[in-house]
Amino acid sequence: MGASRIDPLVRKIDCIRLYVKDFASGLAFYQDCLGLQVIWQTAEQVGLRLPDTDAEIVLHTEPIKPEIDFLVDSADDAARRFQAAGGEIVVPPFEIQIGRCCVARDPWGNGYVLLDMSKGPLTMDEGG
Repeated sequence: MGASRIDPLVRKIDCIRLYVKDFASGLAFYQDCLGLQVIWQTAEQVGLRLPDTDAEIVLHTEPIKPEIDFLVDSADDAARRFQAAGGEIVVPPFEIQIGRCCVARDPWGNGYVLLDMSKGPLTMDEGG
């Protein structure tokens, strides 16, 4: 395999999203037992820091399949480039709290999210 001559589309893994029955039991496991630190929380999600990276585990209480979110420079540009390469855009780019994202599937059926952080990351204030 030859060296790539194009700029990489994916910059890094942003997060791995996982289902938990409820936040109390999810935090009891991931925070209290596994030692991960809560770095932000909304009514629907809790973000926990993975210590040797800035990637996160994001807990959801709505049933979802495990999902990998890839950080890109621009969700809109990434969607166009991904589709042109033969991938499928399942959900076109849309606004999220931290920027924009789209849901994509590669030619082999692997699904993930391409997101940008054009609005900046969520942070946790003193009140949580």
